[in-house]
Amino acid sequence: MSSARRVVITGLGATTPLGGSFADTWDGLLAGRSGMRTMDFPWVEEFEMPAKFAALLHTSPEEVLSKVECRRMDPSTQYAMVAAKDAWADAGAPDVDPIRFGVAIGTGMGGLHTLLGQWDILREKGVRRVFPLAVPMLMPNSPSGTVSLNFGARAGAHTTVSACASGAESMGTAYEMIRAGRADIAIAGGTEAAIHPICFAGFCQMQALSTRNDDPTHASRPYDTGRDGFVMGEGAGVLVLESEEHAKARGARIYAEFAGIGMSADAHHITAPEPEGAGASRAMVEAVERAGLTPADIIHVNAHATSTPVGDVAEANAIRRAFGDAADGMAVSGTKSMTGHLLGAAGALEGVITAKSIAERIAPPTINIVDFDPAISLDVVRDTPRDLPAGDIAALNNSFGFGGHNVALVIKSY
Repeated sequence: MSSARRVVITGLGATTPLGGSFADTWDGLLAGRSGMRTMDFPWVEEFEMPAKFAALLHTSPEEVLSKVECRRMDPSTQYAMVAAKDAWADAGAPDVDPIRFGVAIGTGMGGLHTLLGQWDILREKGVRRVFPLAVPMLMPNSPSGTVSLNFGARAGAHTTVSACASGAESMGTAYEMIRAGRADIAIAGGTEAAIHPICFAGFCQMQALSTRNDDPTHASRPYDTGRDGFVMGEGAGVLVLESEEHAKARGARIYAEFAGIGMSADAHHITAPEPEGAGASRAMVEAVERAGLTPADIIHVNAHATSTPVGDVAEANAIRRAFGDAADGMAVSGTKSMTGHLLGAAGALEGVITAKSIAERIAPPTINIVDFDPAISLDVVRDTPRDLPAGDIAALNNSFGFGGHNVALVIKSY
């Protein structure tokens, strides 16, 4: 039956504050390198932004895409294309049936730069100066549509918009597409290009961002008592997913199995997490159960871990609620300490990281913990990577978004 199809991971791609490819990003993670730096945009001083730094993209998309391509794509689409090309090459650039080939790429903000940039042009220069491709560039589905067009994927091109859970949920959409028999192979992930004054100002006014302006590289510090907010990042993360039979038939290298997804909604507050983690824990439990596993099978968690005072505790409570004493044996990584928070791309990038962690049997570190918060009752991997055990292992990737969206992915060894 199509519902019993196993889904495997055969390609990993990214462009992030740590590198222009996933290979470079992974090296940066294992080295414990921070991607945060002071911004030199004029608007930072012009608008007196309380936070003056971010996790900016490491490598310009123009190193992969042509100038014409970049002109016709919002940065969010550029990032998705770069990551998709990286993942597709990593998967061996297979020759596949377009009708059996799908795309699912999520975003939290969509074509923010295009939308606001073209509005400025309209006000200042008039309608005749508005770019004819403004609408297809600003659409939230532009990344998935453009990737579908570029690779000839005709089984479906889907876009999930669920704030910071968007990328992880889009990976789940591709997983379900393959499980249901609609596709044999899919490019799946998330992208975000939201480092723009209006978005930055909004987060500043919420007091959500760290204002450690004198020390950006140490500003993202999940689980530390001195954490004062997240650091905004940008980039994209992409997986190539395939049915097991399709991957084996073409002799693909298989990193891991995409084993399950769990989702829930808090229905608690538009921005604040439910403090006891009831909704988040339901997503975790569902993901583990759908993967056919038990709590004791999960040995690693790539946590949402944004470095906010409330959020980190709420997630820790949710993990304890979902796993009980089994949480004692889980190596927990907070990789946003190095990449920053990529918003709608965060869960996707961390899904890629989790797949690599399982394949290489190593958990990346959480950096910048000086004074560990006693309210966090988790075994956090600190400062240096930690080896994961041999044998059959599984990991959880958590993503939570404004609006109360909770998504948990289970990835296991193959």
